[in-house]
Amino acid sequence: MTRRILTMAALCALVGAVLLAGTAPQTGQPPSTTKGVVIKGNAPVSNEILKVKLPRPQEADLPNGIHLMVLEDHRSPQIVMNIIIEGAGGYYDPTEFPGLSGFTAAMMLEGTATRSAQQIAQEQETMASGLSVSGGGTGETAALAVSSLVDNFDKTLALAADILFNPSFPEQELARYKARQKANGVQLRSQPAFLAAERYGAVMYGSHPSSRVAPTPAEIDKVTRDALVAFHRAHFVPDGAVCALVGDITLAEARKKIEAVFGSWKKAGVTVPPVAEPADVGPAKVYLVDRANSVQSTLVVGAPGIGRASADYDILSLLNAVIGGGPTGRLFLNLREEKGWTYGAYSTLDTPRHRGVWSASTEIRGDVTTEAVGEILGEIRRLQSELVPEKEFGEKKRSLVASFALSLETPATILSNYITSRRYNLPADYWDKYPERIMAITREQVQAAAKKYLDPARVQIVAVGDGAKIGESLKKFGTVEVYDTEGRRK
Repeated sequence: MTRRILTMAALCALVGAVLLAGTAPQTGQPPSTTKGVVIKGNAPVSNEILKVKLPRPQEADLPNGIHLMVLEDHRSPQIVMNIIIEGAGGYYDPTEFPGLSGFTAAMMLEGTATRSAQQIAQEQETMASGLSVSGGGTGETAALAVSSLVDNFDKTLALAADILFNPSFPEQELARYKARQKANGVQLRSQPAFLAAERYGAVMYGSHPSSRVAPTPAEIDKVTRDALVAFHRAHFVPDGAVCALVGDITLAEARKKIEAVFGSWKKAGVTVPPVAEPADVGPAKVYLVDRANSVQSTLVVGAPGIGRASADYDILSLLNAVIGGGPTGRLFLNLREEKGWTYGAYSTLDTPRHRGVWSASTEIRGDVTTEAVGEILGEIRRLQSELVPEKEFGEKKRSLVASFALSLETPATILSNYITSRRYNLPADYWDKYPERIMAITREQVQAAAKKYLDPARVQIVAVGDGAKIGESLKKFGTVEVYDTEGRRK
Protein backbone atom coordinates (compact mmCIF):
# COMPACT_ATOMS: atom_id res chain seq x y z
CA MET A 1 0.00 0.00 0.00
CA THR A 2 2.74 2.37 0.94
CA ARG A 3 4.43 2.01 -2.35
CA ARG A 4 1.33 2.90 -4.30
CA ILE A 5 0.53 5.86 -2.10
CA LEU A 6 3.97 7.27 -2.72
CA THR A 7 3.68 6.61 -6.42
CA MET A 8 0.33 8.33 -6.58
CA ALA A 9 1.64 11.14 -4.46
CA ALA A 10 4.53 11.61 -6.78
CA LEU A 11 2.19 10.98 -9.54
CA CYS A 12 -0.05 13.15 -7.71
CA ALA A 13 2.01 15.99 -7.09
CA LEU A 14 0.27 15.68 -10.38
CA VAL A 15 -3.07 16.90 -11.37
CA GLY A 16 -4.10 17.86 -14.51
CA ALA A 17 -6.30 19.14 -17.13
CA VAL A 18 -6.40 21.64 -19.76
CA LEU A 19 -7.94 22.67 -22.81
CA LEU A 20 -5.17 23.31 -25.18
CA ALA A 21 -5.16 25.82 -27.97
CA GLY A 22 -8.29 25.90 -30.03
CA THR A 23 -10.52 23.93 -27.65
CA ALA A 24 -10.60 26.09 -24.55
CA PRO A 25 -10.41 29.72 -23.57
CA GLN A 26 -6.88 30.99 -23.92
CA THR A 27 -5.07 31.82 -20.70
CA GLY A 28 -3.38 34.95 -21.94
CA GLN A 29 -0.06 33.51 -20.84
CA PRO A 30 3.01 34.38 -22.91
CA PRO A 31 4.71 31.41 -24.57
CA SER A 32 6.67 29.25 -22.14
CA THR A 33 10.37 29.88 -22.21
CA THR A 34 13.52 28.94 -20.37
CA LYS A 35 15.60 31.70 -21.91
CA GLY A 36 16.88 32.81 -18.52
CA VAL A 37 18.43 29.41 -17.80
CA VAL A 38 21.90 28.49 -18.95
CA ILE A 39 22.67 24.80 -19.38
CA LYS A 40 26.45 24.57 -19.51
CA GLY A 41 26.62 21.02 -20.85
CA ASN A 42 30.29 20.63 -20.02
CA ALA A 43 30.15 16.94 -19.14
CA PRO A 44 32.02 14.74 -21.64
CA VAL A 45 29.45 12.66 -23.51
CA SER A 46 30.07 10.16 -26.28
CA ASN A 47 27.94 10.33 -29.40
CA GLU A 48 28.51 6.65 -30.09
CA ILE A 49 25.55 4.33 -29.51
CA LEU A 50 26.18 2.21 -26.44
CA LYS A 51 26.60 -1.45 -27.35
CA VAL A 52 25.66 -3.92 -24.63
CA LYS A 53 25.07 -7.64 -24.34
CA LEU A 54 23.87 -8.33 -20.86
CA PRO A 55 24.53 -11.53 -18.95
CA ARG A 56 21.50 -13.78 -19.17
CA PRO A 57 20.03 -15.38 -16.06
CA GLN A 58 19.85 -19.16 -16.06
CA GLU A 59 16.27 -20.36 -15.81
CA ALA A 60 14.28 -23.45 -14.93
CA ASP A 61 10.65 -24.37 -14.26
CA LEU A 62 9.91 -26.29 -11.07
CA PRO A 63 7.14 -28.91 -10.81
CA ASN A 64 4.90 -26.75 -8.61
CA GLY A 65 4.80 -23.88 -11.11
CA ILE A 66 7.65 -21.69 -9.82
CA HIS A 67 9.85 -20.21 -12.51
CA LEU A 68 13.44 -20.07 -11.23
CA MET A 69 15.85 -17.37 -12.44
CA VAL A 70 19.47 -17.19 -11.27
CA LEU A 71 22.08 -14.56 -12.10
CA GLU A 72 25.46 -15.55 -10.73
CA ASP A 73 27.67 -12.92 -9.11
CA HIS A 74 30.53 -14.41 -7.13
CA ARG A 75 32.22 -11.16 -6.14
CA SER A 76 30.86 -11.25 -2.58
CA PRO A 77 29.44 -14.02 -0.36
CA GLN A 78 25.87 -12.78 -0.51
CA ILE A 79 22.58 -13.87 -2.04
CA VAL A 80 19.48 -11.79 -2.70
CA MET A 81 16.24 -13.58 -3.53
CA ASN A 82 12.82 -12.31 -4.51
CA ILE A 83 9.73 -14.46 -4.89
CA ILE A 84 7.21 -12.56 -7.00
CA ILE A 85 3.71 -13.95 -6.58
CA GLU A 86 1.34 -13.10 -9.40
CA GLY A 87 -2.24 -12.36 -8.42
CA ALA A 88 -1.48 -11.49 -4.78
CA GLY A 89 -1.24 -7.71 -5.11
CA GLY A 90 -3.71 -5.01 -4.19
CA TYR A 91 -5.23 -5.05 -7.68
CA TYR A 92 -7.00 -8.24 -6.61
CA ASP A 93 -8.34 -6.97 -3.30
CA PRO A 94 -11.99 -7.92 -2.79
CA THR A 95 -14.29 -4.95 -3.35
CA GLU A 96 -15.43 -5.10 0.27
CA PHE A 97 -11.84 -5.17 1.58
CA PRO A 98 -9.71 -2.56 -0.20
CA GLY A 99 -6.16 -2.76 1.13
CA LEU A 100 -6.47 -6.44 2.13
CA SER A 101 -3.35 -7.48 0.20
CA GLY A 102 -1.29 -4.89 2.02
CA PHE A 103 -2.67 -6.01 5.38
CA THR A 104 -1.91 -9.64 4.55
CA ALA A 105 1.67 -8.90 3.49
CA ALA A 106 2.40 -6.77 6.56
CA MET A 107 0.89 -9.27 8.98
CA MET A 108 2.86 -12.24 7.62
CA LEU A 109 5.88 -10.98 9.58
CA GLU A 110 3.88 -10.70 12.81
CA GLY A 111 4.03 -14.37 13.70
CA THR A 112 3.78 -17.94 12.40
CA ALA A 113 2.52 -21.18 13.92
CA THR A 114 5.89 -21.67 15.66
CA ARG A 115 7.47 -18.20 15.84
CA SER A 116 6.39 -14.91 17.35
CA ALA A 117 7.07 -11.57 15.67
CA GLN A 118 9.88 -11.00 18.17
CA GLN A 119 11.47 -14.36 17.35
CA ILE A 120 11.29 -13.63 13.63
CA ALA A 121 13.06 -10.31 14.18
CA GLN A 122 15.68 -11.86 16.48
CA GLU A 123 16.54 -14.63 14.02
CA GLN A 124 17.05 -12.11 11.24
CA GLU A 125 19.31 -10.02 13.44
CA THR A 126 21.35 -13.03 14.56
CA MET A 127 21.93 -14.15 10.96
CA ALA A 128 22.41 -10.59 9.60
CA SER A 129 19.66 -11.49 7.13
CA GLY A 130 16.81 -9.43 5.76
CA LEU A 131 13.23 -10.55 5.15
CA SER A 132 10.25 -8.53 3.98
CA VAL A 133 6.87 -9.12 2.41
CA SER A 134 5.28 -6.48 0.20
CA GLY A 135 1.91 -6.19 -1.44
CA GLY A 136 -1.04 -3.87 -1.41
CA GLY A 137 -1.40 -0.71 -3.41
CA THR A 138 -2.83 -1.36 -6.84
CA GLY A 139 -0.10 -3.66 -8.14
CA GLU A 140 -0.77 -7.17 -9.35
CA THR A 141 1.94 -8.96 -7.37
CA ALA A 142 3.11 -9.53 -3.83
CA ALA A 143 6.75 -10.29 -3.12
CA LEU A 144 8.86 -12.01 -0.50
CA ALA A 145 12.34 -10.47 -0.43
CA VAL A 146 15.33 -12.18 1.18
CA SER A 147 18.94 -11.09 1.63
CA SER A 148 21.52 -13.30 3.29
CA LEU A 149 25.16 -14.19 3.63
CA VAL A 150 25.91 -17.44 1.82
CA ASP A 151 26.75 -19.23 5.08
CA ASN A 152 23.33 -18.39 6.53
CA PHE A 153 21.26 -18.81 3.38
CA ASP A 154 19.81 -22.23 4.29
CA LYS A 155 18.61 -20.99 7.68
CA THR A 156 17.27 -17.78 6.19
CA LEU A 157 15.46 -19.78 3.54
CA ALA A 158 13.81 -21.93 6.20
CA LEU A 159 12.64 -18.81 8.04
CA ALA A 160 11.30 -17.34 4.78
CA ALA A 161 9.37 -20.54 4.05
CA ASP A 162 7.79 -20.49 7.51
CA ILE A 163 6.67 -16.89 7.00
CA LEU A 164 5.30 -17.70 3.53
CA PHE A 165 3.50 -20.94 4.43
CA ASN A 166 2.46 -20.57 8.06
CA PRO A 167 1.49 -17.00 8.99
CA SER A 168 -0.71 -17.07 12.08
CA PHE A 169 -2.16 -13.54 11.76
CA PRO A 170 -2.44 -13.09 15.54
CA GLU A 171 -5.52 -11.10 16.58
CA GLN A 172 -3.58 -8.89 19.00
CA GLU A 173 -1.04 -7.86 16.35
CA LEU A 174 -3.83 -7.27 13.83
CA ALA A 175 -5.58 -4.90 16.24
CA ARG A 176 -2.35 -2.95 16.72
CA TYR A 177 -1.71 -2.80 13.00
CA LYS A 178 -5.22 -1.54 12.30
CA ALA A 179 -4.80 1.18 14.92
CA ARG A 180 -1.53 2.28 13.31
CA GLN A 181 -3.11 2.35 9.87
CA LYS A 182 -5.99 4.51 11.03
CA ALA A 183 -3.57 6.93 12.65
CA ASN A 184 -1.51 6.99 9.45
CA GLY A 185 -4.67 7.67 7.50
CA VAL A 186 -5.41 10.77 9.56
CA GLN A 187 -1.89 12.02 8.92
CA LEU A 188 -2.10 11.26 5.19
CA ARG A 189 -5.33 13.19 4.82
CA SER A 190 -3.59 16.27 6.17
CA GLN A 191 -1.09 16.16 3.28
CA PRO A 192 -1.97 17.97 0.03
CA ALA A 193 -0.05 15.40 -2.06
CA PHE A 194 -2.26 12.62 -0.74
CA LEU A 195 -5.42 14.60 -1.46
CA ALA A 196 -4.20 15.24 -4.99
CA ALA A 197 -3.37 11.56 -5.48
CA GLU A 198 -6.78 10.50 -4.21
CA ARG A 199 -8.65 12.83 -6.53
CA TYR A 200 -6.37 12.14 -9.50
CA GLY A 201 -6.84 8.39 -9.08
CA ALA A 202 -10.60 8.80 -9.10
CA VAL A 203 -10.47 11.04 -12.17
CA MET A 204 -8.19 8.78 -14.20
CA TYR A 205 -9.48 5.38 -13.13
CA GLY A 206 -13.04 5.82 -11.84
CA SER A 207 -14.09 2.60 -10.10
CA HIS A 208 -11.15 0.62 -11.52
CA PRO A 209 -8.86 -1.02 -8.90
CA SER A 210 -6.06 1.39 -9.86
CA SER A 211 -8.06 4.28 -8.41
CA ARG A 212 -7.41 3.10 -4.86
CA VAL A 213 -4.98 5.06 -2.75
CA ALA A 214 -5.64 4.07 0.88
CA PRO A 215 -8.48 2.40 2.77
CA THR A 216 -10.79 4.51 4.90
CA PRO A 217 -11.08 4.01 8.70
CA ALA A 218 -14.37 2.16 8.14
CA GLU A 219 -12.72 -0.15 5.60
CA ILE A 220 -9.83 -0.78 7.98
CA ASP A 221 -12.26 -1.71 10.75
CA LYS A 222 -13.87 -4.31 8.49
CA VAL A 223 -10.64 -6.31 8.05
CA THR A 224 -10.72 -9.53 10.07
CA ARG A 225 -8.29 -12.34 10.69
CA ASP A 226 -10.55 -14.66 8.69
CA ALA A 227 -10.30 -12.29 5.70
CA LEU A 228 -6.50 -12.36 5.91
CA VAL A 229 -6.43 -16.16 6.13
CA ALA A 230 -8.76 -16.47 3.14
CA PHE A 231 -6.78 -14.02 0.99
CA HIS A 232 -3.50 -15.72 1.85
CA ARG A 233 -4.87 -19.17 1.05
CA ALA A 234 -6.38 -18.08 -2.28
CA HIS A 235 -3.63 -15.80 -3.60
CA PHE A 236 -0.28 -16.85 -2.13
CA VAL A 237 0.14 -19.80 -4.47
CA PRO A 238 3.15 -20.91 -6.58
CA ASP A 239 1.31 -21.00 -9.90
CA GLY A 240 3.14 -18.50 -12.13
CA ALA A 241 5.39 -17.29 -9.32
CA VAL A 242 8.93 -16.21 -10.13
CA CYS A 243 11.80 -17.01 -7.76
CA ALA A 244 14.73 -14.80 -8.75
CA LEU A 245 18.15 -15.06 -7.13
CA VAL A 246 21.29 -13.02 -7.65
CA GLY A 247 24.60 -13.56 -5.93
CA ASP A 248 27.10 -16.24 -5.00
CA ILE A 249 25.07 -19.24 -6.12
CA THR A 250 24.64 -21.38 -9.23
CA LEU A 251 21.42 -22.55 -10.86
CA ALA A 252 22.06 -26.14 -9.75
CA GLU A 253 22.63 -25.05 -6.15
CA ALA A 254 19.61 -22.76 -6.18
CA ARG A 255 17.34 -25.41 -7.65
CA LYS A 256 18.35 -27.94 -5.03
CA LYS A 257 17.78 -25.51 -2.16
CA ILE A 258 14.51 -24.05 -3.49
CA GLU A 259 13.00 -27.46 -4.24
CA ALA A 260 13.99 -28.72 -0.79
CA VAL A 261 12.32 -25.81 0.99
CA PHE A 262 9.51 -24.73 -1.35
CA GLY A 263 8.77 -28.05 -3.04
CA SER A 264 5.89 -28.67 -0.62
CA TRP A 265 4.23 -25.44 -1.79
CA LYS A 266 1.45 -27.12 -3.71
CA LYS A 267 0.27 -25.94 -7.09
CA ALA A 268 -3.27 -24.59 -6.85
CA GLY A 269 -4.19 -25.14 -10.50
CA VAL A 270 -5.40 -21.58 -10.92
CA THR A 271 -4.59 -18.94 -13.48
CA VAL A 272 -4.13 -15.30 -12.60
CA PRO A 273 -7.17 -13.32 -13.74
CA PRO A 274 -6.39 -10.81 -16.49
CA VAL A 275 -6.42 -7.13 -15.68
CA ALA A 276 -9.25 -4.98 -16.95
CA GLU A 277 -8.78 -1.82 -18.95
CA PRO A 278 -9.99 1.32 -17.16
CA ALA A 279 -12.99 3.13 -18.60
CA ASP A 280 -12.39 6.12 -20.81
CA VAL A 281 -11.66 9.37 -19.03
CA GLY A 282 -14.31 12.03 -19.37
CA PRO A 283 -13.91 15.42 -21.07
CA ALA A 284 -11.12 17.72 -19.91
CA LYS A 285 -11.99 19.30 -16.60
CA VAL A 286 -10.55 20.96 -13.50
CA TYR A 287 -10.90 19.26 -10.12
CA LEU A 288 -10.32 21.48 -7.08
CA VAL A 289 -9.81 20.04 -3.62
CA ASP A 290 -10.63 22.99 -1.38
CA ARG A 291 -8.08 23.14 1.44
CA ALA A 292 -8.85 26.36 3.24
CA ASN A 293 -5.98 28.64 4.22
CA SER A 294 -3.38 26.73 2.19
CA VAL A 295 -0.49 29.00 1.30
CA GLN A 296 0.60 26.57 -1.44
CA SER A 297 -1.20 24.72 -4.19
CA THR A 298 -0.45 21.16 -5.27
CA LEU A 299 -1.01 20.61 -8.99
CA VAL A 300 -1.31 17.52 -11.13
CA VAL A 301 -1.86 17.85 -14.86
CA GLY A 302 -2.16 14.65 -16.82
CA ALA A 303 -3.78 12.44 -19.41
CA PRO A 304 -4.45 8.74 -20.02
CA GLY A 305 -1.28 6.95 -21.08
CA ILE A 306 -0.23 3.44 -22.08
CA GLY A 307 0.52 0.01 -20.68
CA ARG A 308 4.07 -1.24 -20.24
CA ALA A 309 3.94 -3.51 -23.27
CA SER A 310 2.92 -0.69 -25.63
CA ALA A 311 5.05 -0.15 -28.74
CA ASP A 312 5.12 3.56 -27.83
CA TYR A 313 6.76 2.99 -24.44
CA ASP A 314 10.24 4.15 -25.46
CA ILE A 315 8.92 7.21 -27.28
CA LEU A 316 6.77 8.30 -24.34
CA SER A 317 9.68 7.69 -21.97
CA LEU A 318 11.76 10.11 -24.03
CA LEU A 319 8.89 12.62 -24.24
CA ASN A 320 8.58 12.42 -20.46
CA ALA A 321 12.32 13.01 -20.04
CA VAL A 322 12.13 16.14 -22.20
CA ILE A 323 9.24 17.78 -20.40
CA GLY A 324 9.68 16.62 -16.83
CA GLY A 325 12.72 14.42 -16.43
CA GLY A 326 14.56 15.78 -13.43
CA PRO A 327 16.35 19.11 -13.00
CA THR A 328 17.01 19.49 -16.73
CA GLY A 329 13.39 18.88 -17.74
CA ARG A 330 11.46 21.78 -19.20
CA LEU A 331 9.01 22.01 -16.30
CA PHE A 332 11.80 22.25 -13.73
CA LEU A 333 13.72 24.83 -15.75
CA ASN A 334 10.60 26.89 -16.32
CA LEU A 335 8.81 26.82 -12.96
CA ARG A 336 11.81 26.65 -10.65
CA GLU A 337 14.88 28.03 -12.39
CA GLU A 338 13.26 30.80 -14.39
CA LYS A 339 10.11 31.66 -12.42
CA GLY A 340 11.21 30.72 -8.89
CA TRP A 341 7.71 29.50 -8.01
CA THR A 342 8.59 26.04 -6.68
CA TYR A 343 11.33 23.78 -5.40
CA GLY A 344 10.67 21.34 -8.20
CA ALA A 345 8.39 20.30 -11.05
CA TYR A 346 8.45 16.87 -12.65
CA SER A 347 6.48 14.46 -14.77
CA THR A 348 5.81 10.75 -14.42
CA LEU A 349 4.92 7.94 -16.81
CA ASP A 350 3.03 5.19 -14.97
CA THR A 351 2.75 2.04 -17.09
CA PRO A 352 1.09 -1.02 -15.51
CA ARG A 353 -0.19 -3.97 -17.51
CA HIS A 354 -3.34 -2.06 -18.36
CA ARG A 355 -3.59 1.54 -19.59
CA GLY A 356 -1.72 3.89 -17.29
CA VAL A 357 -1.30 7.65 -17.06
CA TRP A 358 1.13 10.46 -17.81
CA SER A 359 1.25 13.21 -15.21
CA ALA A 360 3.06 16.47 -14.50
CA SER A 361 3.15 17.69 -10.92
CA THR A 362 4.41 20.47 -8.72
CA GLU A 363 3.78 22.32 -5.47
CA ILE A 364 3.80 26.07 -5.93
CA ARG A 365 2.94 29.29 -4.15
CA GLY A 366 -0.80 29.73 -3.96
CA ASP A 367 -0.71 33.19 -5.52
CA VAL A 368 0.72 31.84 -8.79
CA THR A 369 -1.52 28.76 -9.10
CA THR A 370 -3.26 29.88 -12.28
CA GLU A 371 -0.03 31.05 -13.88
CA ALA A 372 1.65 27.70 -13.08
CA VAL A 373 -1.18 25.72 -14.67
CA GLY A 374 -0.86 27.93 -17.74
CA GLU A 375 2.89 27.29 -17.92
CA ILE A 376 2.45 23.52 -17.67
CA LEU A 377 -0.13 23.59 -20.43
CA GLY A 378 2.15 25.85 -22.42
CA GLU A 379 4.96 23.30 -22.21
CA ILE A 380 2.58 20.62 -23.45
CA ARG A 381 1.54 22.82 -26.35
CA ARG A 382 5.19 23.49 -27.16
CA LEU A 383 5.86 19.77 -27.51
CA GLN A 384 2.94 19.52 -29.90
CA SER A 385 3.68 22.58 -32.01
CA GLU A 386 7.50 22.59 -32.15
CA LEU A 387 10.07 19.90 -32.77
CA VAL A 388 12.46 19.55 -29.83
CA PRO A 389 15.72 21.30 -30.83
CA GLU A 390 18.39 18.86 -32.03
CA LYS A 391 20.86 19.65 -29.24
CA GLU A 392 18.30 19.27 -26.45
CA PHE A 393 16.91 16.12 -28.06
CA GLY A 394 20.33 14.51 -28.37
CA GLU A 395 21.20 15.33 -24.77
CA LYS A 396 17.99 13.76 -23.50
CA LYS A 397 18.54 10.58 -25.47
CA ARG A 398 22.11 10.27 -24.23
CA SER A 399 20.94 10.94 -20.68
CA LEU A 400 18.45 8.07 -20.82
CA VAL A 401 21.06 5.72 -22.20
CA ALA A 402 23.65 6.84 -19.65
CA SER A 403 21.21 6.24 -16.77
CA PHE A 404 20.50 2.79 -18.16
CA ALA A 405 24.21 2.03 -18.45
CA LEU A 406 24.82 3.16 -14.87
CA SER A 407 22.04 0.90 -13.60
CA LEU A 408 23.79 -2.13 -15.10
CA GLU A 409 26.52 -1.88 -12.47
CA THR A 410 24.12 -3.65 -10.09
CA PRO A 411 23.42 -7.32 -10.94
CA ALA A 412 20.12 -7.11 -9.03
CA THR A 413 18.96 -4.43 -11.48
CA ILE A 414 19.90 -6.59 -14.44
CA LEU A 415 17.89 -9.47 -13.00
CA SER A 416 14.99 -7.12 -12.28
CA ASN A 417 15.02 -6.10 -15.95
CA TYR A 418 14.66 -9.74 -16.98
CA ILE A 419 11.78 -10.21 -14.57
CA THR A 420 10.11 -7.24 -16.26
CA SER A 421 10.74 -8.88 -19.64
CA ARG A 422 9.05 -12.05 -18.48
CA ARG A 423 6.06 -10.31 -16.90
CA TYR A 424 5.33 -8.21 -20.00
CA ASN A 425 6.41 -10.72 -22.66
CA LEU A 426 9.16 -8.47 -24.00
CA PRO A 427 11.64 -9.82 -26.61
CA ALA A 428 14.68 -11.76 -25.38
CA ASP A 429 17.08 -9.06 -26.60
CA TYR A 430 14.90 -6.19 -25.33
CA TRP A 431 17.51 -4.80 -22.93
CA ASP A 432 20.48 -5.41 -25.22
CA LYS A 433 18.81 -3.20 -27.81
CA TYR A 434 17.51 -0.54 -25.44
CA PRO A 435 20.25 2.02 -26.21
CA GLU A 436 19.85 1.46 -29.95
CA ARG A 437 16.09 1.92 -29.76
CA ILE A 438 16.33 5.13 -27.75
CA MET A 439 18.93 6.66 -30.05
CA ALA A 440 16.80 5.81 -33.10
CA ILE A 441 13.76 7.79 -31.88
CA THR A 442 13.11 10.89 -33.96
CA ARG A 443 11.89 14.34 -32.98
CA GLU A 444 8.88 13.80 -35.22
CA GLN A 445 7.90 10.68 -33.28
CA VAL A 446 7.98 12.55 -29.97
CA GLN A 447 5.90 15.39 -31.42
CA ALA A 448 3.37 12.91 -32.80
CA ALA A 449 3.17 11.18 -29.40
CA ALA A 450 2.55 14.52 -27.68
CA LYS A 451 -0.34 15.20 -30.06
CA LYS A 452 -1.77 11.71 -29.62
CA TYR A 453 -1.47 11.18 -25.87
CA LEU A 454 -1.63 14.74 -24.55
CA ASP A 455 -4.78 15.55 -26.48
CA PRO A 456 -6.43 18.70 -25.04
CA ALA A 457 -9.75 16.88 -24.87
CA ARG A 458 -8.26 14.30 -22.49
CA VAL A 459 -6.01 16.38 -20.26
CA GLN A 460 -7.25 16.64 -16.68
CA ILE A 461 -6.25 19.14 -13.96
CA VAL A 462 -6.28 18.51 -10.24
CA ALA A 463 -5.49 21.30 -7.82
CA VAL A 464 -5.34 21.20 -4.04
CA GLY A 465 -5.40 24.65 -2.47
CA ASP A 466 -7.42 27.46 -0.96
CA GLY A 467 -10.60 27.46 -3.01
CA ALA A 468 -11.54 30.97 -1.96
CA LYS A 469 -8.35 32.30 -3.52
CA ILE A 470 -7.83 30.07 -6.58
CA GLY A 471 -11.24 28.61 -7.43
CA GLU A 472 -12.54 31.42 -9.61
CA SER A 473 -9.35 31.87 -11.61
CA LEU A 474 -9.15 28.14 -12.42
CA LYS A 475 -12.38 28.44 -14.41
CA LYS A 476 -10.41 29.85 -17.33
CA PHE A 477 -9.17 26.29 -17.92
CA GLY A 478 -12.62 24.73 -18.04
CA THR A 479 -15.44 23.47 -15.82
CA VAL A 480 -14.39 23.23 -12.16
CA GLU A 481 -15.62 20.49 -9.80
CA VAL A 482 -14.97 21.21 -6.13
CA TYR A 483 -14.35 18.65 -3.37
CA ASP A 484 -13.64 18.93 0.33
CA THR A 485 -10.63 17.32 2.03
CA GLU A 486 -12.69 14.21 2.84
CA GLY A 487 -13.23 13.57 -0.86
CA ARG A 488 -16.88 14.71 -0.91
CA ARG A 489 -18.32 16.76 -3.77
CA LYS A 490 -19.22 20.29 -2.67
